Amino acid sequence: MRLALRHAFVLAVCAFAIFPILFVVSAALNPLGTLASTDLLPTGASPANFGELLTSDVYPFGRWFFNSVFIALLSSFAGLLLSMFAAYAFSRMRFAGRRVGLLALLLVQMFPQFLAIVTIFIIFTRVTQLYPAFGFDTVWGLMLLYLGGALGVNTWLMKGFLDTVPKELDEAATVDGATHAQIFWKIIMPLVTPILAVTALLMFITTMSEFLMANVFLRDPESKTLAVGMYGMIAGDRRNDNFGMFAAATLLTAIPTVSVFLWLQKYIVSGLTSGAVKG
Repeated sequence: MRLALRHAFVLAVCAFAIFPILFVVSAALNPLGTLASTDLLPTGASPANFGELLTSDVYPFGRWFFNSVFIALLSSFAGLLLSMFAAYAFSRMRFAGRRVGLLALLLVQMFPQFLAIVTIFIIFTRVTQLYPAFGFDTVWGLMLLYLGGALGVNTWLMKGFLDTVPKELDEAATVDGATHAQIFWKIIMPLVTPILAVTALLMFITTMSEFLMANVFLRDPESKTLAVGMYGMIAGDRRNDNFGMFAAATLLTAIPTVSVFLWLQKYIVSGLTSGAVKG
C-alpha cells in the first residue's frame, strides 16, 4: 500500500510538471492560434504558427533570438571571468578591506537592481548622447548593464568553492616558480570546473529570461530581446490571436537553454576528477 501511494504521488507530480509543456506544444501546433481554441490534444496540427512566426514582418523573432543568445553568451562569459577573479582574490589573498568588501557585495545583492532604474535611466540617457554605441537600444549597452550586477552572489558562490581547494597546491606551485597567473589558469581553474559550469548556466538562464531592465532599456523593435519582444506579442491582445505564435516562440526559446545545459552537464559531472588529474 505504501509503495502504491509513492508511485501515485510520483505520477501526480510528473503529470503536474508535464501538463504545461503539453499545453504549450498543443498551442504551438494549433492552426487557429488562439487561447480559446487550444486543447490539450490539438486537432489538425500543423507547423503554421512556426512558419508565420519566422516570416512575420511585425515581429522580428529571428533578430530577437540572436540578440538574446548573443547578450546571454557574452555577458555570462564576461561575468564569469569577473566573478572568478574576485573570488580568487577574496579566497587566496589577504588585504585591507577584504572583509568589508565581501560584506558589501552581500549587502548590495539584498536590493534588486531594478530599484536603481531611475538612476540607471538618467546615466544611460547621458551615455546615449556621448557614446551612442553603448546607449539605449544597443546590445553592448544592455550587456554592460548586466555586467554591473555580475558580482555578488556569484562571487560568494565561487569563493566558497575555492576555499575547499587546498592552499598547499598554490604553495607547491609557488616553490616550483609558478606565478599567480599560472597558478590561477593551470591549477585552480581546472579544479573548479563544476562551479564554473553551474555559475555559467545560472547566469545564462537569468540573462535569457530577464525582462524588467531590458523592457526599459530597449525600445526599438530590432534591438529587443526574446523576453521583451514576446511580451509585446500578447500585451494588450484581448482576443489572444497571437497565442499560437507565442507558444511556438516559447518552444524555440527553450532550445538555447537546453543546449547550454547539455553542453555544461559533462563538466558538472566530471569536472572534479579531470581537474585533480591536471593539477
